[in-house]
Amino acid sequence: MSDDDVRYCERCSYIFLKLILFAYAIIWWLIGGFILAIGIYAEVERQRYKTLEGVFLAPAIILILLGIIMFIVSLVGLVGSLRDNLTLLKVFMYTLAVCLILELLGGILALAFRHQTVGLVNKNIRKGIVNYYDDLDFKNIMDFVQKRFKCCGGQEYTDWSVNMYHNCSALSPSACGVPYTCCITTKPNEVANTMCGYKVLEKTRLELIEIIHIRGCTDAFFIWLMDNYKIMAGLLLGILLPQFFGVVVSWLYMTRVEDAISEYGHYMDLLDSSADERVHKEQPHVAKWFRCMPEI
Repeated sequence: MSDDDVRYCERCSYIFLKLILFAYAIIWWLIGGFILAIGIYAEVERQRYKTLEGVFLAPAIILILLGIIMFIVSLVGLVGSLRDNLTLLKVFMYTLAVCLILELLGGILALAFRHQTVGLVNKNIRKGIVNYYDDLDFKNIMDFVQKRFKCCGGQEYTDWSVNMYHNCSALSPSACGVPYTCCITTKPNEVANTMCGYKVLEKTRLELIEIIHIRGCTDAFFIWLMDNYKIMAGLLLGILLPQFFGVVVSWLYMTRVEDAISEYGHYMDLLDSSADERVHKEQPHVAKWFRCMPEI
């Protein structure tokens, strides 16, 4: 193979790309293993509070699935970069590319069908509210969101009527009320009265303006996204760019491996040949393994 036959990035050497891809794969492999370990630990702790309806949306399950995918895909890339296995490298590259495309497609569809997306989110929040006191994961998340975004319920505060303890037909003290995390606090770090949401579902919106946050958390969250679009843009780039970088590096490295195979043949052929033949075959083309070095 002549120098003119070298494809794409001529200045990127085989060793350089190999080290970059190996480091990239091992970093994400370790991150995937860490996420998987956290997910398993969280799921073990969650078993006492698990509800059948929320099992597939539980944060622990999401972490486990994400960790497994990252761990396996990164391991494929790690082994492929170490062994120069084109099949594994292609699996790694195509998997990253498919994930990247699906994420972009999912974002585009969510924006194109934003009303349906919001409706789906509100529907799932109401399902979670039904099991609010039985699912500790959802309870902690909902309490945090309501306090952080100063909101109540999914679509609006009346969503809490679907909970058996907050429904107006219930016999509990919290009947016709909402959790205290919906209540308005006037001072920083103020401890809210746990009964501040007592009987608020019987009142009109105007009567509740100074008592609880009447807007829903879905609208509050999307308003926050619009107000902090720079942060979200940075977050999206932080998610998408590493995947795109992995696709590009994998692609470039595959071209180097293919060039090397076409130049030297399969590595098993070198193992089977005699030492003299091997030296004769390798020495005139050493520099072609390092495209950033001059020809010798």
